[in-house]
Amino acid sequence: MMIGDSWAQIGSTIAGLMFTLATLQQFFPHQLRLSLQQFVLASLQQFSLVQKLCDKFVNLFSPYIIITFPEYSGYWSNQAFDAIETYVGALSTTKASLLKGSLVQNSKALVLTRDDRKVCDEFNAVQVWWVLEPSPTSSSEDKYFQLIFHRQHRDLITGSYLDHVIEQGKAIQAKNKQRRLYTNNPSENWGSYKKKLWSNIAFESPATFQTIAMDPNKKEEIINDLVSFSKGKEYYTKLGKPWKRGYLLYGPPGTGKSTMIAAMANFLNYDIYDLELTTVKNNTELRKLLAETSSKSIIVIEDIDCSLDVTGERKKGRPKSNEKETEPENEKTSKVTLSGILNFIDGTWSACGTGRIFVFTTNHIDKLDPALIRRGRMDMHIELSYCSFEAFKILAKNYLDVDSHDLFEKIGILLKETEMTPADVAENLMPKREKKDPDACLNNLIQALEDAKEKAKLKAEKEKNIKINKGKNMKFYAKRLLF
Repeated sequence: MMIGDSWAQIGSTIAGLMFTLATLQQFFPHQLRLSLQQFVLASLQQFSLVQKLCDKFVNLFSPYIIITFPEYSGYWSNQAFDAIETYVGALSTTKASLLKGSLVQNSKALVLTRDDRKVCDEFNAVQVWWVLEPSPTSSSEDKYFQLIFHRQHRDLITGSYLDHVIEQGKAIQAKNKQRRLYTNNPSENWGSYKKKLWSNIAFESPATFQTIAMDPNKKEEIINDLVSFSKGKEYYTKLGKPWKRGYLLYGPPGTGKSTMIAAMANFLNYDIYDLELTTVKNNTELRKLLAETSSKSIIVIEDIDCSLDVTGERKKGRPKSNEKETEPENEKTSKVTLSGILNFIDGTWSACGTGRIFVFTTNHIDKLDPALIRRGRMDMHIELSYCSFEAFKILAKNYLDVDSHDLFEKIGILLKETEMTPADVAENLMPKREKKDPDACLNNLIQALEDAKEKAKLKAEKEKNIKINKGKNMKFYAKRLLF
């Protein structure tokens, strides 16, 4: 370590001399300037050669071993680096010589973090050093850790110590984990390293199963299924199946599909990957995105029937010779196929992570190809429909903090006669003043239900009249044809 620092100091000194010479040589004659430039270049080449030879010599006789952990391994992020960074960061307040303090957003606590590129650690009375360095092979902000230790402790460090570091790092990550919401970036922004496949923000949705407005029995069934899955790793292994599960959420807009996803993430403490298929160019990019998702996460495709052609009508055969294939001229148009989606959720690549949950949402389940939503792909189909009386009572408790009221009976009757989504019911229950007035809010809901009932009645009568008139017209034209 001392020798490396010495070389750095020598290099810094030479750089200073070069700057000085570059400043002075503008006052020298042209021929002398050329001679100085040749001299400097020759000196640098000799210095570089000497440095390489000395490094080899030092490494040959140095009692220390250096192991490098890059932030990225090829195109993929290095999970060992993440665990090491967490572990070394935890040493900062007790082992590092330089610290920096900062106020974290939405927090009054002063957070201390490491501001020293070298941190010393001790394991079984053996001292090691961690050094954080910028990557010399990349112009980006990539970095790597170096682990330096005495060669006589090689077996201990490469065995027990590294296992200890990775285990402790992952444990700290799990303890301090804040759920994240990811979204995929367009592939032209990925760069040379695939660290930019996904961007993320903190996931702070307060949705829980306790606050979801739905039938309690159905809610309990979903919770039991999630618990069974989260504890079923060994069972899935025994069956020889990948540890994953699919959920299809379907129903009209405003019935709580997105809220259900948020509640599932909070219940399991899983991150959410919101996959926007329209920005994915082809099946290859789709696989790369899947490979960069973490285990124990929820991968969501909302409104899948609007994202690409996944209807039940598959393309049959090739076009006739006099028919032209209509290919999109825009190169950015997604070429993800139904086959690519099927392999994504149920093919070989779907087993590259464990504990994953795939969630599809749709407003029109009848438009989806049966192959996409069959059991084994979408294992559990959850219908989120219009607001029932049981769901209303949950909303009344959430919004008005009331468990019962004289108006509940009338609302229950209207909900049986009228189709209204939980979102619309909630909006009518929302207090419009600072002070809650349950009577006013419930009366607002009753009025909205009665209006919706009247609109539905008028719509039904209009459709009935159209049907009657259509029948009359058909009879009229039929008679004219006979005569």
